[in-house]
Amino acid sequence: MQDGFSDPEQLNKVLEFQSDELLWTAQKWGLWSLEYKRELTSPLCIAAAQGFSECLQYLLEHGAHPNLIAGGKAALHEACANANTECVELLLEHGANPNQMTDEGLTALHLCRTPQSLRCAKALVRYGAKVNSPSEEEEETPLHVASRHGLPHHAQLYLRFGACVNHGSSSGETPLGVVCGVAPEKTDNSQDEQYLEICRLLLAYGAQINLSDEERRSPLHKAARNVQLKVVELLLDHGADISAIDYNGCSPLSSVLQSSVVRQGWEPHRVVQTLLNRGSIKVWPQALLKVLTACAEAPKTVEILFNSYTLVPVTSKWVEAIPEDIFHLHRTFYESLFALEYKPRSLQHLCRSALRKEFGKNCCSLIPRLPIPKPLEQYLLLEPEGYID
Repeated sequence: MQDGFSDPEQLNKVLEFQSDELLWTAQKWGLWSLEYKRELTSPLCIAAAQGFSECLQYLLEHGAHPNLIAGGKAALHEACANANTECVELLLEHGANPNQMTDEGLTALHLCRTPQSLRCAKALVRYGAKVNSPSEEEEETPLHVASRHGLPHHAQLYLRFGACVNHGSSSGETPLGVVCGVAPEKTDNSQDEQYLEICRLLLAYGAQINLSDEERRSPLHKAARNVQLKVVELLLDHGADISAIDYNGCSPLSSVLQSSVVRQGWEPHRVVQTLLNRGSIKVWPQALLKVLTACAEAPKTVEILFNSYTLVPVTSKWVEAIPEDIFHLHRTFYESLFALEYKPRSLQHLCRSALRKEFGKNCCSLIPRLPIPKPLEQYLLLEPEGYID
């Protein structure tokens, strides 16, 4: 190191590497060709990316420029992207610009995307990084990034230092809309809790709950579509508009119905049940056959939706809408449903409908207060039973 990198001119050279990977590149005359992938970097970027703090310190002390851009990034960007806190602090101490952007228009804070990068973010803020600096293309702030990646501690840091909680991106997306638009993995409950914690945090700092994006999709639309039950409940508790309509004519209820098959593992029927018990507008009765066709593989969702109406005329078209394999898989339920063809519902169901109509949007809060047995309470709240009475 000392023999090869004692000359500042050498230290600040941009290096080019060619990998064995081939990629398509556009030529100036409009043609595409396969070329070996080339990467530009510098000694400082390499040391920062790998976390070689001693090498980094040597380079900085012998004239390496901390803000040199190589391959679209400076050393500080590489250090943050790889959560190398010690390297971040060294670079900042030697004059690295905490607000310098990559060629893609991202600051170092935008590249703090893992829980391990929290200390990097703290160092950046301490050295004057702007928490409201938007990315060039999407106009997203670091708070958007923290929301998307489920980083509540990063979000809290940015909010404490004045991050704008309702900043809209180029598509009108707020941080609350971003976190509600993430589809957490069902197998990772801790991830679900992280996103829920961020929602609570954003609401505590004044996030406007009904701000929608350019498609007029509210945070509730997105949480419902991604079957985030706890987030849906939180948003409703804070006054989310349960009947908001987006540009496609979808309500939050319609949004979750669209996900009922592809996200069955997340129990979408629970979101449907919650929305209906909180006073959601219902699907137009003439459109129920279309819903049945789309949701046939999710019988619990069909059951809850069907039971929210006093009467829905079941016809032969309903029978034809169910594929034979789906019918046999959920035979008990669909036989009970089709048995109602041109028949009235039971007196018990009619009583349920009358009571739910009386309570309206307060079903969720009033029914549990009634002096009735638990099974009857669940029946009134549309708990699925696996058949239609």
